[in-house]
Amino acid sequence: MAYNHDEEHTHDHHGGRGHTHGAVDPSIATSERGIWAVKWSFVALFVTALLQLGVFFLSGSVALLSDTIHNFGDAATALPLWIAFALTRLGTSRRFPFGYGRVEDLAGVAVVLIILFSALVAGYQAIERLIDPQPVGFLVALAAAALVGFLGNEAVAIFRIRVGRQIGSAALIADGYHARTDGWTSLAVLVGAVGVWLGYPLADPIVGLLISAAILVIVWQSGKMVFTRLLDGVDPEVIEEIRHASSHVAGVEDVSEVRARWLGHRLRAEVNIAVDPELSVAEGHAVAREVNHRLMHELDYLDMAVVHVDPVQEAGEEHHSISAHSHDGLPAHSH
Repeated sequence: MAYNHDEEHTHDHHGGRGHTHGAVDPSIATSERGIWAVKWSFVALFVTALLQLGVFFLSGSVALLSDTIHNFGDAATALPLWIAFALTRLGTSRRFPFGYGRVEDLAGVAVVLIILFSALVAGYQAIERLIDPQPVGFLVALAAAALVGFLGNEAVAIFRIRVGRQIGSAALIADGYHARTDGWTSLAVLVGAVGVWLGYPLADPIVGLLISAAILVIVWQSGKMVFTRLLDGVDPEVIEEIRHASSHVAGVEDVSEVRARWLGHRLRAEVNIAVDPELSVAEGHAVAREVNHRLMHELDYLDMAVVHVDPVQEAGEEHHSISAHSHDGLPAHSH
């Protein structure tokens, strides 16, 4: 017996545990919030990068150029995320019965590749300037541009990470941490400006090279997060939370199997519970319904849960498989 509660549950925005039945699909609501976050992040980063670009033309600082390239690249990551959130709003179809949530994970890959490209471009520019040093001027404007870059990126980082955690989007969270690192690399531009002011002209390209290295670290960290989602990886704590919530429902004798995967920023779970074999079908169904209801209340970002009910003496997937056997002398096979 399997149960899938198709009524939608959501959490209210004030920290309380609330739910609605058959009202608004949470994936659509969170996708709209994701698009909103991406849109304003793009505006903030694009304006920041434009201001820095203007100062670069005045100062000739390769460190600032590296930071500016990175900020333009960061703004460009809004495009794949925007497309992903928009596709998620399309819902399901006969060809895509699980919807388009996986596109968000692919967008995360695109984000990582864009970050990697910006790191390589910035690194090339820094190495070229180390080989062929150029004078750096307008140091006060350069320092101001560095502070603008820090403040702009930190504001975007806080915004993206907060919204990403609220809607459970690994891609948006990864982009938020990327923006945070951008902020610190912008401060590195300030260090380079101080070094040039103190009479060390190579400080500027060296800082540009360090910025490239910092971006590569973010590529590695963000890549791990995104590819874990692509490979259906889930934090063990999530599995334990599902198991804990299910096991505390009245009538559940055992929780034998728990599986979960992310589709974009929505979580789907499958749970095998064991009940008293003396229960009727209707009573077993009621227990499964309550398990689903409890999970929807206690687990953030859960899109749906399929609850399979077993008699307690036959709990677990091993009781649902059929061992290899043959029919009328034909080759053995299993189901």
